Amino acid sequence: MNRQPSPFTLSRRRLMALAAGMPLAALTRPAFAATDLTFDELYSKVTVLGLEFSDKVKSLDGKPVTMGGFMAPPLKAEANFFVLTEIPMALCPFCSSDADWPDNIVVIYLGDKQTFLPGGTRIAVEGRMEVGSWVDPDTGFLSRLRLRDARFWES
Repeated sequence: MNRQPSPFTLSRRRLMALAAGMPLAALTRPAFAATDLTFDELYSKVTVLGLEFSDKVKSLDGKPVTMGGFMAPPLKAEANFFVLTEIPMALCPFCSSDADWPDNIVVIYLGDKQTFLPGGTRIAVEGRMEVGSWVDPDTGFLSRLRLRDARFWES
């Protein structure tokens, strides 16, 4: 009696084909999923020393994050960064001090060069969260929250 192999039988040939395809599957799958973060989740309270980061933001330091918002007008035509704002903004937030830093902006450092969009365009941004005050040595601009190696798209 000649028996047909079941389509679910794992033959040596199928096993070899699966093993050969596993590296490709690992390359096409995201290494890690980004966590969605909103502007309302950035800070937990305001103290006499200023805004205090939320526990969620502290836990996301160094991890991939996705945020939505608006691109503040870039200061230079060929910058590798911009400011993500909760609402469309026309003023330069970098003119603020650490104490009066707005609670609804995040600085975005792009991983690759991208063309900026008009300020009123709603965008989504994904990048690695960096928490804490930092002064950009090239521009002298202060920031408290940054997304590094970021990319954005119209949403």
